[in-house]
Amino acid sequence: MRTGDVISVYVDSSFVVSLYLPDVHSPDARHRMQGAPHLLFTPLHRAEWAHALGQHQFRGTVSVESAQQAYAKFVSDESAGLWCAVPMPENAFELCADLAHRYASKLGIRTLDTLHVACAMELKAERFWTFDERQAKLAKAQGMKAA
Repeated sequence: MRTGDVISVYVDSSFVVSLYLPDVHSPDARHRMQGAPHLLFTPLHRAEWAHALGQHQFRGTVSVESAQQAYAKFVSDESAGLWCAVPMPENAFELCADLAHRYASKLGIRTLDTLHVACAMELKAERFWTFDERQAKLAKAQGMKAA
């Protein structure tokens, strides 16, 4: 999926978290964003982002106030057009199962890993950004530029 001269990028949920909550990958995530990519955002991302904020609060790694600020920043970025909301691809679950059949025993990937890659494939993303090594290997095996 290409919009004008903007490259479409599919990110996994951990990348979203690293953009809004400080962690070891945050500097790299912010650096990648300098190219002003077109970031695809599915309902899967939305659900995982909400859970991640709750989990960080539950574990005490962020305060309620910090989580609210992170969410407000996300909403602001979404309103500004950083995130391109797209529906879940119709065949994502079937492709996810096929990827699991072909790669799970070789790469040790989990359901959400394959579901993200399946979504990226169905949405014809040009790039796949993740900090998960196994997920990156799967995306590369499917011909995507993964980082």
